[in-house]
Amino acid sequence: MGEKEDNIPEGVKYYRLSEIEEKNSAKSTWVIIHNQVYDVTKFLEEHPGGEEVLREQAGGNATEAFEDVGHSTDAREMAGDMVIGELHPDDRHKIAVPEMPRVTTVPDESNWWSNLLIPGLVALVVTLLYRIMTTPSE
Repeated sequence: MGEKEDNIPEGVKYYRLSEIEEKNSAKSTWVIIHNQVYDVTKFLEEHPGGEEVLREQAGGNATEAFEDVGHSTDAREMAGDMVIGELHPDDRHKIAVPEMPRVTTVPDESNWWSNLLIPGLVALVVTLLYRIMTTPSE
């Protein structure tokens, strides 16, 4: 069941996705990172990666792009000063959520040859080459 407006914590300003999408202009640039809404308009010229990077994400979910860059603690603190609210809970399902990488594993019984046989063969070849190279010629 969706949250009712009565259950929204006081003091939090919520923005609908349509409002955020409208803030993609030369005069205003808003982005969403981890469901928080950031007004990065005044930071465009100061952004170390260039303003184009922020403009590409304007009006949408910039979470993946923000995390992929590996921002420093200082950058995260600076970003905190630009938070103006949160994405409305009813719109959170509408934005693309970065997928977690899928990890595939190989069953243990198929790894015995790569864990034992290959290193064993390499050791045998190295030993034979060493003996051939160090044996005095007659």
